[in-house]
Amino acid sequence: MQQFKGTGVALVTPFNNDLSLDLGGLSRVIEYAIEGGVDYLVILGTTAENATLTEAEKQQVIKKSIEVTAGRVPLMLGVGGNNTAYIIQTLKTRDLSAFDGILSVSPYYNRPTQAGIYAHYQAVSEASPLPIMAYNVPARTGSNLLPETVLKLGNDFKNIFGIKEAAGDMVQMLRLLKDKPADFMVVSGDDMLALPTVSAGGEGVISVIGQGMPKEFTAMINQGLKGELKKAYKNHYSLMPLIDLIFSEGNPAGIKALLAQKGICNAAVRLPLVAASDELNKKIATYLKGL
Repeated sequence: MQQFKGTGVALVTPFNNDLSLDLGGLSRVIEYAIEGGVDYLVILGTTAENATLTEAEKQQVIKKSIEVTAGRVPLMLGVGGNNTAYIIQTLKTRDLSAFDGILSVSPYYNRPTQAGIYAHYQAVSEASPLPIMAYNVPARTGSNLLPETVLKLGNDFKNIFGIKEAAGDMVQMLRLLKDKPADFMVVSGDDMLALPTVSAGGEGVISVIGQGMPKEFTAMINQGLKGELKKAYKNHYSLMPLIDLIFSEGNPAGIKALLAQKGICNAAVRLPLVAASDELNKKIATYLKGL
């Protein structure tokens, strides 16, 4: 699954001011990311505000993303949740022919045990026609997919090929990297820890800021993968203030504010999220002027 090495981007779903889908904005985001050199795109992940999209809207997002990407980069589809049976049904009934992999978040809200998480992924693995990347993000799910469970999944199910690790814990990341099977991919789900993960042996990142600063962020990751760490960390330290800013009022409000200032798409988000504050917009504008 080397097509998922490097910089992946978890795409936003742009909305118009009336909060209807802005498919033109989605097209511009995709073009900007591809032109900036990102390696692959993730459709309908957390950053896409997947939880507030209807099934019909999800299909529109999928259709437009496939159309605009036109095979230029691999596509990964977010298919996850806390209803295992629903995920299985989705995997069996949705047309996945244009996708190269599935990103499936660990079950949220239910707070299953490690045995429950393992059984969930076993069922997803058996149902999926595509390779699966698990996704651990305890701050959102309420439970931590522990390294020993991840490693067991990687060893037991050949179509679970990797983990997007977003616990924000570098020690946990190192435990994964230390003991993972040779062909199992570990990628960062945290923009701030993306370069440290790569420099420790990880294969890349699924990024939020990568769609707002694709050229700069992708260059940094590529430098890290090549072992050009002095250059990479120089770029990392330059991007750190902006990474802090885009997450300071939640995701995707911050990245949409950045994209709006670049004229790529609207900053609107759907409730219960709210758009970035005037203060945050001013700080982002100041950073961009400083470039």
